[in-house]
Amino acid sequence: MRKHLSSWASWGPLVAWLVFAMAAVGAAPIAVVSFGVALAVICAVHHAEIIAHKLGEPFGTLVLALAVTMIEVGLILALMTAAADGAASLARDTVFAAVMIILNGIIGVCLLIGGLFHREQSFQQSGVSAALATICALTVLSLVLPNFTVSEPGPVYSNGQLAFVAIVSLVLYLTFVMVQTVRHREYFLPPASETQDCEDTLDPPSNRTTAISAVLLLAALGAVVLLAKELSKPLDDMVLSMGAPQAVVGVMIAVLVLLPESVAAVRAALRDRIQTSLNLALGSALATIGLTIPAVAALSLFAGLPIALGLGSKGIVLLGLTLLVTTLSLGNGRTTVLQGVVHLVIFGVYLFTTIVP
Repeated sequence: MRKHLSSWASWGPLVAWLVFAMAAVGAAPIAVVSFGVALAVICAVHHAEIIAHKLGEPFGTLVLALAVTMIEVGLILALMTAAADGAASLARDTVFAAVMIILNGIIGVCLLIGGLFHREQSFQQSGVSAALATICALTVLSLVLPNFTVSEPGPVYSNGQLAFVAIVSLVLYLTFVMVQTVRHREYFLPPASETQDCEDTLDPPSNRTTAISAVLLLAALGAVVLLAKELSKPLDDMVLSMGAPQAVVGVMIAVLVLLPESVAAVRAALRDRIQTSLNLALGSALATIGLTIPAVAALSLFAGLPIALGLGSKGIVLLGLTLLVTTLSLGNGRTTVLQGVVHLVIFGVYLFTTIVP
């Protein structure tokens, strides 16, 4: 039995792009735009699962993480060049929001759901530990160290420092991808004792089906990002009417952009595939930092745009707590409900202190 394309998933990205065209000329209400986002997200997850089934772990999850992150980087660069105010801190706020959403929100939900439905879930600790070590290095070098350098005043790097950190970030990410996909691929595969569900008994999709799904995946992800951008102004107005800080808008947009990976990770946890969930979540966090920082650094150096990467004291505390708890909760190769609740509590604190700083 083969895994075929669903008709709704084939037409879904086109419908989402039509919704975007309507929104671009002001002919689509917020409810229609929200429907377009939801449809695009569901289609993206469907096509990502087809590609993952064809390529196998961890290549399938890597494809989704890279596709979402590269489109997210394009959106950040476009917003930075167009923003009159706040462009200097836009990349920092977006990357920080994505890291907190992934490490606390997505992982927390996956661990909680997995614990509720399957009690304990197991994963390859060697691969997760490698990913967490890389994430710790990338986040501290990108978001914390700028506060303590003295070449430039404020939470910024000098041009030379920025170029060096951008190169180091890219080298770290590419090295991790090489280890994940070639050198030590077995570290990121599900444990041998883990039972496989009926999906593994399906024949892999054909090359033609996989190619079509790859194109439709990019189309769906592009629609998600562009529709999220269309929602930014209404969300901005709503946040202002509530009297909440401007940073809340960035969190909302990050949530929309990360929806495809979030849905795919949660579905994997429901099927007792916590290894796939963690590959998606940690891979997304790595791609977000490892690709976004070099991209915005290059834009800053060549276009002369200011960029402030250093977090404030509150952000550093929450980031440090997140990295510590994530390392501890994923440190023994097994997860329970407790770890999920702890991550979600930290995520709730992050959201609350963003709204009420």
